[in-house]
Amino acid sequence: MSNITLFSQIIKKIERSIFKKLVEQKQSDKSCKGFDSWTHLVSMLFCHFAKSTSVRDISNGLRSATGNLNHLGIARAPSKSTISYQNKRRDADLFKEFYYSLLKHLGQQAALRRVKLRIKAPVYLLDATVISLCLSVFDWATFRSKKGAVKMHTLLDYDGKLPVYVNITEGSVGDNKGAYDIPLEKGSVIVADRYYNDFPMLNVWDSKGVFFVIRHKDNLAFTSIRERELPANTAQHVLIDEEIELTHPQSKAKYSRRLRRVAVWDEENQQTIELITNNFKWAAQTIGDLYKSRWEIEVFFRDIKQLLHIKTFIGTSKNAVMIQIWTALITILLLKVLKATAKFGWHLSNLVAFIRLNIFVKIELQKWLDKPFEDHPKPPPKSQQGVLFPDYR
Repeated sequence: MSNITLFSQIIKKIERSIFKKLVEQKQSDKSCKGFDSWTHLVSMLFCHFAKSTSVRDISNGLRSATGNLNHLGIARAPSKSTISYQNKRRDADLFKEFYYSLLKHLGQQAALRRVKLRIKAPVYLLDATVISLCLSVFDWATFRSKKGAVKMHTLLDYDGKLPVYVNITEGSVGDNKGAYDIPLEKGSVIVADRYYNDFPMLNVWDSKGVFFVIRHKDNLAFTSIRERELPANTAQHVLIDEEIELTHPQSKAKYSRRLRRVAVWDEENQQTIELITNNFKWAAQTIGDLYKSRWEIEVFFRDIKQLLHIKTFIGTSKNAVMIQIWTALITILLLKVLKATAKFGWHLSNLVAFIRLNIFVKIELQKWLDKPFEDHPKPPPKSQQGVLFPDYR
């Protein structure tokens, strides 16, 4: 048995010196009046692990663990008014930069061995998801006339299944516009849906030595230059493999080079998927498999929305919303590390639920991750002192 709680041991996975360095750089503890940045981080991580629905739940939940807070590195449980105040005041960029720092430190532990894909190049999946908000409460989150939202523009690493870039904007920002500043790694591959048919952006990617696989729109204007030979006995789902040039004057001015167009049959959804790419060496089946891998980012969006606490928010200011999203990303990074290092075959949803049920239980974390259903040894029976003068009546 462990002397500290499961939650405390998870928090210890965080390299606190990295966080302390960021706090000093940003001076985020200036005039903090007791509720420092570390306490803020722990409080928000508790919000996600325990799925607290309000600042009251966070405060009362941490207060219920009296005697164990020193293992979390905090002096006392914060009040709900203090959490609300600092969520509005403390710069969310602190948690944003800490996520990227923690990703560099722990990301390799969460990465999985690549399966199916036949290329060695780094693969990144690009997409955006909308998080709905009430416009009358979150009046800064413009989306539609009667609806508010924020949008997470995300570049997901295929191997680690974790975001290497996130841009959080108002919901009204187009998917392609939110992707203009994504990091570009020469020789890497970016896979995206039809909303990224932005030829000026694709032209930049091509000039930087980045390959792309994009599902093109139905109204793409092009002319076929050369049909490539289809495989005779393999990849029967590949329907078309050709080299094309854009014919619309505006599109051609933005992207003048040739493209490769591949059409594949999607048996599961009974539809044809038409793709464009700037790679002319890979097999057509590989291009189809790359686009099929895009489903992983949909799984990531589903997990972060269903398993963590970002569909409702404990604060209404823009800064509070950003803090809650960035701490959710820190939480899912920790969860992916726990899942990857466990010998037991956890599903992420089960792992989240079991942690939530045992968050303040004192048990060795790694042993629990490896053998969650093992019977724990019973404590030895208490010794009973004999009676000095027994009564024989």
